[in-house]
Amino acid sequence: MNALRNRVQLIGHLGMNPEVKTFEGDKKMAKVSIATNEVYYTAKGDKKEETQWHNIVMWGKTAEIAEKYLKKGQEVCVEGKLVNRSWETKEGDKRYITEVVVSELVMLGKKDAA
Repeated sequence: MNALRNRVQLIGHLGMNPEVKTFEGDKKMAKVSIATNEVYYTAKGDKKEETQWHNIVMWGKTAEIAEKYLKKGQEVCVEGKLVNRSWETKEGDKRYITEVVVSELVMLGKKDAA
């Protein structure tokens, strides 16, 4: 049962090309955003589509793969854990973010030939 704690799976489209940073020892981190869509019908029968945006973080080999192969608009499946973090801006304002730290990445479909 422990394997089910803090585990998330998402299938969606990339909202941006990966932003990659390299740290000491050539360790890489890649950030992307993924859009997931949900379609539902209201009580009156009207079709509605709702898009949710998710912040995604990848480290190490997964970040290297993201840097090399992922492009905006591509469909991917990610699995990982939710992480909440906070920081303070230069102006002293507190900011909060929830991210999915990826443990598995699967590229779905074909990359657009743009």
